[in-house]
Amino acid sequence: MSMDSKFLEILVCPKTKEPLRYDAEAQELISDRAGLAYPIRDGIPIMLPEEARKLDGSEKKK
Repeated sequence: MSMDSKFLEILVCPKTKEPLRYDAEAQELISDRAGLAYPIRDGIPIMLPEEARKLDGSEKKK
C-alpha cells in the first residue's frame, strides 16, 4: 500500500512539527529529527509518540 503524496504533504511529526519521510518497505512515517518511526496500520498513520518506534543512528536518513 502506498501513501498519497498530497496526504504526506500535510502530515507532520507531532513532536517536532516537521515533515515526515515515508518508508514504504517498513510502512512507517519517519521523523529524522525526533528519531521516531510512526507505524502505518491498515493504511492509517498512527501519529502518537507513544506508539512510535525509536530509531537508532543507523536507521536515520536512509
